[in-house]
Amino acid sequence: MPELPEVEALTAFLRANAVGRVVTRVDLAAVQAIKTFDPPLSALGGLELTGVARLGKFLDLDVSGLHLVVHLARAGWLHWRTGLPTAPPKPGRGPLALRVHLAPNDSDPPAPGFDLTEQGTRKGLAVYVVRSPAEVPGVARLGPDALEVDRDTFVALLAGRSGRLKGALTDQTLLAGIGNAYSDEILHAARLSPFKMADKLTDEEALRLYDAVRATLTEALERQVGQQAATMKGEKRSGLQVHARTGLPCPVCGDTVREVSFADTSLQYCPTCQTGGKPLADRRMSKLLR
Repeated sequence: MPELPEVEALTAFLRANAVGRVVTRVDLAAVQAIKTFDPPLSALGGLELTGVARLGKFLDLDVSGLHLVVHLARAGWLHWRTGLPTAPPKPGRGPLALRVHLAPNDSDPPAPGFDLTEQGTRKGLAVYVVRSPAEVPGVARLGPDALEVDRDTFVALLAGRSGRLKGALTDQTLLAGIGNAYSDEILHAARLSPFKMADKLTDEEALRLYDAVRATLTEALERQVGQQAATMKGEKRSGLQVHARTGLPCPVCGDTVREVSFADTSLQYCPTCQTGGKPLADRRMSKLLR
């Protein structure tokens, strides 16, 4: 899932490559992706793309006062194209959800623009055309940005939250921008169990977690910004310490990275670094082993 560093890097990429261009046409290939009807997608045609911002894990494209807001969900991505086909795409079962055609500059190849795609059968990519980003329900509910929240606010937010740390870090209404992958990385860097209760942290643990949020996201952002859109996913994977590394040695201590599986997701952690050497209960795996 694209999270704060990747969405921020895509924002920077679009600022450099798309801002100042006129949107000539927008093609919808997956009807389920569009979540609004007024203004229509066609209203964007002929308007200049004047700005791009990140709101949590949302991309906000300002098109002369109208906003094309995108949430890439779990398997969505943005692909920059230097030669988009002129024929409208046929709606179907392929990964293409939306295609945005942009006017070329004098030095450009013809037909630049970008595709929004989503792999897999579970579709969650969402596109909104609104007059204000606050009209998007997910944006309206966002908590403070994970890279902008100050230390005291961060500590207070966790102290008022019941539930496990993993869930607290990924709750966008509490803290915006962190998803499954970077929450695993942050907890590993902070040497904290994903199952530890958020409101039971000591002062030292809360400050350690805050520093881990800042360091993990900042380091990931430094790796991502300046990358081409096509290389960002690989760059993200190359920097991970525990997420998606089940069965591999922890790069810090050498212990085996373990996994806890849920209905539709999983988390990874290092027992030595995070849980005092004790494996966390994985009820799903226990049932499979009976």
